[in-house]
Amino acid sequence: MHQDTKEETAMPEIIKVRGARVHNLKNIDVDVPLNQIVAIAGVSGSGKSSLALGVLYAEGSRRYLEALSTYTRRRMTQAAKAQVDEVLYVPAALALHQRPGVPGIRSTFGTGTELLNSLRLMFSRLASHRCPNGHYVPPTLAVAAEQPLFCPECGGSVRAPGAEELAFNSQGACPTCGGTGIVRTVDESTLVPDESLSIDQGAVAPWQTLMWSLMKDIAREMGVRTDVPFRELTAEEREIVFHGPAVKKNIIYQNKTSGAAGDMDFTYFNATYTVENALSKVKDEKGMKRVEKFLKQGVCSDCGGTRLSAAARAPRLRGISLDQACQMPLSRLMEWVAGVSASLPEEMRPMAESICQSFQTVAKRLMDLGLGYLSLDRAASTLSTGERQRMQLARAVRNRTTGVLYVLDEPSIGLHPSNIVGLTGVMRDLVADGNSVILVDHDTQILSQADWLIEMGPQAGANGGQVVTQGTIPEIAQNRASQIGPFLAGTADIHVRDRVCAGELFALGRIHLSTAAIHTVKPLKVDIPKGRLTVVTGVSGSGKTTLILESLVPGLAALSGGTTLPEHVLKLEAEGIRQVKLIDATPIGVNVRSTVATYANVHDELRKIFARTPDAKELGFKAGDFSYNTGKLRCPVCDGTGTIDLDVQFLPDVTIPCPDCRGSRYGREAYQVKRGDCSLPELMAMNVNAALETCKDLKLVRQRLEVLKDLGLGYLTLGEETPSLSGGEAQRLKLASEMGKTQSDSVFVFDEPTIGLHPLDVRILLGVFQTLVEHEATVVVIEHDLDVIRNADYIIDMGPGGGEAGGCVVAAGTLEEIAGSPNSVTGQYLI
Repeated sequence: MHQDTKEETAMPEIIKVRGARVHNLKNIDVDVPLNQIVAIAGVSGSGKSSLALGVLYAEGSRRYLEALSTYTRRRMTQAAKAQVDEVLYVPAALALHQRPGVPGIRSTFGTGTELLNSLRLMFSRLASHRCPNGHYVPPTLAVAAEQPLFCPECGGSVRAPGAEELAFNSQGACPTCGGTGIVRTVDESTLVPDESLSIDQGAVAPWQTLMWSLMKDIAREMGVRTDVPFRELTAEEREIVFHGPAVKKNIIYQNKTSGAAGDMDFTYFNATYTVENALSKVKDEKGMKRVEKFLKQGVCSDCGGTRLSAAARAPRLRGISLDQACQMPLSRLMEWVAGVSASLPEEMRPMAESICQSFQTVAKRLMDLGLGYLSLDRAASTLSTGERQRMQLARAVRNRTTGVLYVLDEPSIGLHPSNIVGLTGVMRDLVADGNSVILVDHDTQILSQADWLIEMGPQAGANGGQVVTQGTIPEIAQNRASQIGPFLAGTADIHVRDRVCAGELFALGRIHLSTAAIHTVKPLKVDIPKGRLTVVTGVSGSGKTTLILESLVPGLAALSGGTTLPEHVLKLEAEGIRQVKLIDATPIGVNVRSTVATYANVHDELRKIFARTPDAKELGFKAGDFSYNTGKLRCPVCDGTGTIDLDVQFLPDVTIPCPDCRGSRYGREAYQVKRGDCSLPELMAMNVNAALETCKDLKLVRQRLEVLKDLGLGYLTLGEETPSLSGGEAQRLKLASEMGKTQSDSVFVFDEPTIGLHPLDVRILLGVFQTLVEHEATVVVIEHDLDVIRNADYIIDMGPGGGEAGGCVVAAGTLEEIAGSPNSVTGQYLI
């Protein structure tokens, strides 16, 4: 009897998933171990995220929310029930998404990690505070006890600020910039964009667009010639236009509507004040759009970009102010915090140690995750995707939860192989605290650290959605049915393309870039071979993004557009380069009407073809009628979206496939128009591979579909919504229009293109790079994936560390040269 009771109360060891049908999952049953690190692998589109996020996270978070009161639930965005028969023993779940939301202007690395809270508390409770006469009161327990303070030198009363008064999002904000650290000022170079025009012809742009056209009449009254090209005006005339005084002039004007003439006194608004006046009256986004083209952002002169008021910058701890502490990289700040207690009187040390300990615990996690190069004042909007995701992860560990299911979507994004060790340590800490970790990733280094691996597949889209195999890492590595197994065992061949020999690297020319110091990147001089595959590597924070995305890309864009180079770009030589294209993994649009066929320019062509069929002519349909945005043939129930939303009062809205068109977006009449034995709605339901067979006699459509197939997207359905595509799929689809052209004048820049890609998909991507190079394009890739690095013609390795410890080109050359470089961290992993 006692034994039975013990068995009944035993804690469950697995999550039981039965009949999962989310997206492409094929009614699967799977057991997911609890209190372990469980990895889910598989090719792109095989159903990994559907299982991890669409089933496990969706059900874990939904059930937690359902336990709350109706009143509380009503105020929250609720998730719909996942399409699954049963999920047993799933804990409350938290997801750390592949692409965290972009933070607002007020968010910094310090606020996002909450390290700034501990630091503000230190400066409030432990610092020396300034009296009204500029003397400093030594640190004292009287501050924490809220006792009155008096200056030992002049006897003046001193008020110690609370932590809230040191916050730039609250009472400690700089009054000039409102705590943002930046101010908008008028950019005089935009006021007269074309100096060949006269003022009468509209040379002064703000007077034209901001409805002050009378100002040209007043300027004429003030002695400015308005009928000559602006470039011919004297310095005095220009001064009147840009900064003239607000004098009153009597002007005769004619009403444009009635034609009646009259005279009135008008005050002169110079071009600069016209913009400033309009800015002060802006109430909405539309108004801001009209004004912002005349503005430039600059560092606030009052706070120097620190965001803090003079009072908040006054307290001193260990000889520095709060803003100076925020400017240190985290690695150095940790050392500084470690010395705070010893710098204080004996009686204050217990309190100091408690505050400092809370800071150090969080900071150590961030250091383990390779973020020690970031300073607390770094704007969160300038952080990379990987950096923001690791901030999320550190926050999760700090909370010391237990019994939670953490779902991590590609945590290896942006991580150099040397940083992955810290990431595994953090996941182990989560499990040690009694949590479970589900991990969707492709990086074999991180997959090999899992306790259990579930492999989805066997292929993508309709040919995926099944559990191929599962087991421990050694079992998967030996399993012949596994596609990831050879990569885990180290037996897979990763050689995809023939690299150019060292002597031929610069045979097609070079792009030369020279930059001044910016952020933590030192002055650089870099050569990139034209018509080759160049990979830029380096640990997190070493300066890859600054070199390529903030210097090379805007520099080439300025060069091809005939505009001035970015301030820090000193020199850029790129003979013959006419365009630069940044291909990133951001989702394609948010419009549910955008599909694979519309984005790849296949749908428009098909509409024209179906409009020429005998059926269409007989029924009187034209090409426009086949549009599911506006056409006559779109489904009348869902208006061509393929889905309808059901409002279920206190429950979340339920989105279901349209019961009339069953998701095809077309009304029944569209099925009557056939080409051969296939209607357009039936064709849109096919995947690219099947559609190729059906459209083999349509030259243009066939060519465009073949490009999609060559990009490894043959499994996508033509009618699939583009917002639902993964990052890797979106990136390759963006390339569709570029393939097959001669590209000798083009530079293609890829920012971590292997995000979301299985090692087998990486081979396809390398094939795409090779196609571009064969068409003489210059391909530059920021990447950590060792397979991509090993296939590069030329490697630029940044480092040696992150932040202040990086920002230099450690080594540049062929694979063999980088592997043999003693200074290259990347080289150690290429041997």
